[in-house]
Amino acid sequence: MDLHELEAIAEREQAQRARFRILCCAAAGCQASGSLEIKRRLELVLSAAGKQADVDVVPVGCMGLCGHGPLVRLEPTGKVFERVTPADAEELVAALDQDSCNVPQCNLNHPFFTRQYPIVLRHSGRINPERIEEYIAAGGYRMLYHVIHDLTPAEVIQIITRSGLRGRGGAGYPTGLKWATVAKSPGERKFVICNADEGDPGAFMDRSVLESDPHLVLEGMAIAAYAVGAEQGFIYVRGEYPLAIERLQKAIVQARRMGLLGAQIFESSFNFRVDIRVGAGAFVCGEETALIASIEGRRGQPRPRPPYPAESGLWGMPTLINNVETFANISAIIEHGPEWFRQIGTEQSKGTKVFALTGKIRNTGLIEVPMGITLREIVEDIGDGTPDGTPVKAVQTGGPSGGCIPASLFDTSVDYESLAAVGSIMGSGGMVVMDEHTNMVDVARFYMEFCKDESCGKCIPCRVGTVQLFNLLTKLRNGQASESDLQTIEALCELMRETSLCGLGQSAPNPVLSTLHYFRHEYEQLIGAEVDHGS
Repeated sequence: MDLHELEAIAEREQAQRARFRILCCAAAGCQASGSLEIKRRLELVLSAAGKQADVDVVPVGCMGLCGHGPLVRLEPTGKVFERVTPADAEELVAALDQDSCNVPQCNLNHPFFTRQYPIVLRHSGRINPERIEEYIAAGGYRMLYHVIHDLTPAEVIQIITRSGLRGRGGAGYPTGLKWATVAKSPGERKFVICNADEGDPGAFMDRSVLESDPHLVLEGMAIAAYAVGAEQGFIYVRGEYPLAIERLQKAIVQARRMGLLGAQIFESSFNFRVDIRVGAGAFVCGEETALIASIEGRRGQPRPRPPYPAESGLWGMPTLINNVETFANISAIIEHGPEWFRQIGTEQSKGTKVFALTGKIRNTGLIEVPMGITLREIVEDIGDGTPDGTPVKAVQTGGPSGGCIPASLFDTSVDYESLAAVGSIMGSGGMVVMDEHTNMVDVARFYMEFCKDESCGKCIPCRVGTVQLFNLLTKLRNGQASESDLQTIEALCELMRETSLCGLGQSAPNPVLSTLHYFRHEYEQLIGAEVDHGS
């Protein structure tokens, strides 16, 4: 495979496309809502009308507006229809040739669409994730060719460093610095790992990217491997994502057959193999040292650091670990340059961030917005407020490791530093909206129960602390707690933050501490109170 062959594939793909395309969302959520039946019905209608040659019905990934799905997009008009059913097939086919259509249509001028800045999601909902030819026709794998033939590994690292990209898995560590550390670390072999162990309640960012655009992640991993000197990669993906796993497997096979993965990629001396490792769903395996232990066949438990994986990771070798969204940014940064990326976002937080917007919000779904946008713009403009108009009470960011931010602070900028300043974190991108009917003690208790169940048990502060905090919150919720119990809750939270081995235990108190800080009256109201458990 060389660049001319790549261009030829793209040209053939474009030439073979029908005049019209009907794009049906085939992400896991839309499949559960009947999108595959819609696709089958569309194909039957087209066959009966003798229009198969003029229209391609294409299964695509997530189109973003999940709460209004299943969604269908018509090309070349770009119209998007919502809440589609199989009975709408005839109307949609007729809409290819006429302006009027009785199927509800998305308002593409709504802030949900206009306020987004798709980089990671630029192909999502627009290409068939199971056909490598469509990814190539959209410009795929050209940047991999470019770095292999035109740039040195050091130059690639310099580009990523200058871009200001920070890891999108939650910690926000500078990506270029991590790559540089792996590149200079001595070792017989080096590895690249894509962390797709997305376990936060309400989070589906990585799953959607893998289901919608698996080759984008593979290309980013290959560029990273070239930069750091690795020849083996692993994608660690949780077993609860069967569609993502299936599409990744197909993408890897397709890329190998075309010589885009494997040996002598693009007729060069660069070799890179990618394998999938399926996790059993342990939340703690999102922590990089626990993830490494799981890939090695051991129990997924974290270990003390240093040494960090960049110096001693998988089988004691230098290992680069980034999450799905981080790798999905790489090819765009190479293509457009680091200065282009630096112009997006804030001084310290560059680029965009993908969020799963869920909870008591009208427009639930997947969004990609520039860093620096405010919580208010996301909740009120993009999300369009609560479904029934009830005032929003808080937004929880960062999953079980994050905090609850009250409505009074919704003018907070969404970036790493600003969220940390108000007691939360960016996390991997979960964003749960809560209305005035939400009890914040129940929220804290829910997340503590999650952390209690997901604790690996290796260190005492996390193993015992999560259980005791959950018990104390239950006691409080039952109206059996005293003021001293509230003080014990706060002391335990601080103890866990300071003494737990890994990020799970260190951050598990965050939902409790943030709700205590901003909604302390709800805790105090429950001290010695008679609680109606039917409410």
